[in-house]
Amino acid sequence: MANVTDLQTKYSKLAQEYSKLRAQNQVLKKGVVDEQANSASLKEQLKQRDQSLRKQEQEMDSLSFRNQQLAKRVELLQEELAASEAKGKKGKSKGDSPSQHGLQTQSVFDEDLQKKIEENERLHIQFYEADERHKKTEAELRERLEKLEKDAEQHHGVVDGLTTKYAETIERLQSDKARLEVKAQTLEREAKECRMRTEDCQQQLRRCQSELNRQVKQSSSVIQEKVPFNDTSEYLQSVHCAAFQLKARDVAGQAMSFIQDLVAALLNIHSYTEQRVHIYPLDSSIETISPLNQKFSQYLHENAAYVRPLEDSFLQLYQSITEDTVTVLETVVKLKNFSDNFSSYTHFLQKILPYQLKSLEEECEAPLCTAALSAKNQELQSDIKRVTSVFEKLQNYINLLALPSVRQDAMPHSNTSAVFTQLAACLHSLHDAIKEMSKHYNQKADIERELPTVTQKLCTTTECLLGSLGSLTSCTGKIATFFSNNLDFFTSSGYSPRGSTAALNPVQAESMLANKKKATAYIQAVKKPQSVPYREALSNRRILTSSTESREGLTQQVQQSQEKIARLEQEKEHWLLEAQLGKVRLEKENQRIAELEAQLAAALGGSPNSQTAAAGALTQGHEEAAAELKAAEKEPTLCTSLVLLRDRSVGDEESREQLIKSHYMARVGELTTQLQISDSKAVHFHSECRALAKRLAIAEKSRETFSEEVKLANQNITRLQDELATTKRSYEDQLSMMSDHLCSMNETLSKQREEIDTLKMGSKGNAKKNKGR
Repeated sequence: MANVTDLQTKYSKLAQEYSKLRAQNQVLKKGVVDEQANSASLKEQLKQRDQSLRKQEQEMDSLSFRNQQLAKRVELLQEELAASEAKGKKGKSKGDSPSQHGLQTQSVFDEDLQKKIEENERLHIQFYEADERHKKTEAELRERLEKLEKDAEQHHGVVDGLTTKYAETIERLQSDKARLEVKAQTLEREAKECRMRTEDCQQQLRRCQSELNRQVKQSSSVIQEKVPFNDTSEYLQSVHCAAFQLKARDVAGQAMSFIQDLVAALLNIHSYTEQRVHIYPLDSSIETISPLNQKFSQYLHENAAYVRPLEDSFLQLYQSITEDTVTVLETVVKLKNFSDNFSSYTHFLQKILPYQLKSLEEECEAPLCTAALSAKNQELQSDIKRVTSVFEKLQNYINLLALPSVRQDAMPHSNTSAVFTQLAACLHSLHDAIKEMSKHYNQKADIERELPTVTQKLCTTTECLLGSLGSLTSCTGKIATFFSNNLDFFTSSGYSPRGSTAALNPVQAESMLANKKKATAYIQAVKKPQSVPYREALSNRRILTSSTESREGLTQQVQQSQEKIARLEQEKEHWLLEAQLGKVRLEKENQRIAELEAQLAAALGGSPNSQTAAAGALTQGHEEAAAELKAAEKEPTLCTSLVLLRDRSVGDEESREQLIKSHYMARVGELTTQLQISDSKAVHFHSECRALAKRLAIAEKSRETFSEEVKLANQNITRLQDELATTKRSYEDQLSMMSDHLCSMNETLSKQREEIDTLKMGSKGNAKKNKGR
């Protein structure tokens, strides 16, 4: 059936090519018909020109004949003039009246002769100009006719070549169609035979199933009646491992994030490559790119149809791995879908590989391509081939891993470990190949920036493509590292039966899950506490006892520490009060000493030295008192206590302690209130920060969306501006051509009017002369 679909696709492609060629043939035929019509019109114009030329030749003949007549008449007039002059000489003696009459006749003849000479000169000039104009027009028309004949011959040659080509194509398509029809009939016969064999096999399967059901019922009845319970078989020795399932789901989740990054990077690379094909080496907005690049761009535009299914199929695989399932290669059915999608993407890479190589060759053939740029393009060609071959290896290994879910006896466990090891090595090879390709592309971009014809659009697209290659490099590196780190988990046999190296088949997995569900339902029905193995219970008891003892010891230590802290706080308060009382006593002593010094100074009275000493003592006492006051101001609580003590210096010691205690309690209450307010503010600020962080993330996403929209809008604006400039330039060219044409037409009309006026004047003069005669 695959061959039939391939043949149908090939036939459809050939039909499309035939329709395209047929449309081109119609266009060429239309062009040939238009050229033939133009040639016919030009021939008609040439005929008209010949007719006008013949008319002008006839006029010239008539004018030359008229000129000859006039010349003969002039000669006759000259002869008559000579004769009259001779007669005049002879008859001089005869009187004045005949001589006067002869003079008048001579003057009339002279005037008529002068007019005829001027008219003859003017006609000669008109004849010469008309002859030159006719020769020029005839040369132009002959040149144009030769050019049109050459174009017509070329068009006829193109039409003949296309006709022969289409005839060959039609014959080949008809032969292919006949061959395909024969093959389709053969395949239909084979399909009928296969359906018949399938029906026979289904009937045999039904008979086997009924026989097996009968044997199972008989065996189960015998087992229930005769055989006791025996759990020594390998079939019942596999145990469901929740930890293994959680580990498998965690690993699948990490792989899912890596696959999403890989898909995003591949989509960006293909999209930016498509944009680059439309920009370099030829800009599609200015001129048409080559058919090969057009086909390459069309294939790249379809990349999402091959890349997106990778993420979707792996997401289905991730969702199928839960805590209540058994995850082995034999039971993971969704891995086959991922393998098929990966195979289709690999085929897509193989399909676009020749176009990628040809596109790089076209870049090398560009006129401004340097030797260094050509070398980098060759290196990129080898890198692309290497990446495609590595993807093909990955496809083979993934197909091998997906095979046990289709065929249970496809691959033993030892071969599975070898496949996982080779897959890890292949992932590292993919990372190295993409890293090398990214390095060469960076070097190529640096060389391209130095070219004089590089546009800003090409630089932007190249930067985006380099960023996508960098993200793909980091993503493949993460995948290779992740797979190497979890290689032991992939190669471990988490569900193989105890005492056996065979893998778990789907039937055993189903029975295991059914037993687990039955056990869970039984425990929930009995409502007994969950049982724990004896050894685990002993270890838990030891841990609990040691933790209880350690907790009691820690509790005692905490209590002792708290008592010690409280005692130290009390001692601290006691010594603070003692320090305050000592300061009060020191002040009183200083005052008393100052009073005694004053009394002593007053008693001494007369000696200046004694007065100076007394004054120095007083100054020193005042300085000490000031220093103590400044030290007391630095501690607000001590200062407050001193004030209280000074105000109540007469009171007893108990009242002072009570006042100090109440002051400190009030201070503690204030600090507690401030602490609570600070905690509430901190909680409020934390919630606000979280909300702002969420809003920031949403704003970043919207900014990225808007930036993409702005980029698309800028691209559309650039494209529209280019189209507008092209349209404007074409209109300006057309207007200039029309203006030139109008100028030439105006000149022609003015010349024709002048000729008409000249001819009219000449005809009027001739008419007058004829009337005068």
